[in-house]
Amino acid sequence: MHQPSPDQARRLWLLSGTGEGPPLAAQLLALGWRLRVSVVTPAAALAYRPHPHLEVRWGALHGVQDILAMLRSDSGPAAGPAFRWVVDATHPFATEISHNLSAACGQAGQPLLRLQRPAVLPDAGALQTEHLRELPELAQRVDRGERLLLAIGARRLAEAVGHSQQALHHARVLPQAAALRLAMAAGLPAERVACLRPTVEGRIESGLCRHWGIETVCCRQSGGVGEAMWQQVCSDLGLRLLLLVRPAEPAGVACLPLPELLVSLGRPPA
Repeated sequence: MHQPSPDQARRLWLLSGTGEGPPLAAQLLALGWRLRVSVVTPAAALAYRPHPHLEVRWGALHGVQDILAMLRSDSGPAAGPAFRWVVDATHPFATEISHNLSAACGQAGQPLLRLQRPAVLPDAGALQTEHLRELPELAQRVDRGERLLLAIGARRLAEAVGHSQQALHHARVLPQAAALRLAMAAGLPAERVACLRPTVEGRIESGLCRHWGIETVCCRQSGGVGEAMWQQVCSDLGLRLLLLVRPAEPAGVACLPLPELLVSLGRPPA
């Protein structure tokens, strides 16, 4: 494998779709790395504070060839990888981008690391938790007329509704036009859809559950503050929690918790 040039050896490419992105970027910049960050939306880009060694790009990456083209264009005339490391810090359920990154970096000989979100240990109290490996299991887990709150991301709402038609559906989605359109397309009435950003303490979510008379919450086992918040809300209100199990990570990619990831990255060469 070709070695990166001195300039490339000081560059990292961070792909982020999680709350960990901005603080991780700040830590990497403090270590002396030159950093490119890729996010999906302009709103996500606003979370990154300006820095002379930080470049933020927004927009979706469409498949393996799109990623390969970017890696090759960044390599320029020099042989070797475009970056010392590519760091995948996208959401645990964003499986398409993670698998595309793995395939593209493998073809380009580009070193790749994956940030692993820590698991959230369930409260030892009265929380009633059941795990779903796939959304079709909702058909057997939800009763007719049960007030079900879906907090699984807008893209899979229609699938979840289709597998639990006996339930009375409600949804919490991000405040984005695309998310609202998907919720409407899934057949949810406007009065049973809340467009808001997740809160850390869960006060708004608790209020929604009380207002709607929710009996069961279905969310993703994504780790981090979102899952912890729903565990706390369900424990406080005595609701049942259905956790959609986190998908497997791409094979062959080193997946590290934050402390180990930072150790592996270290500091850039002088």
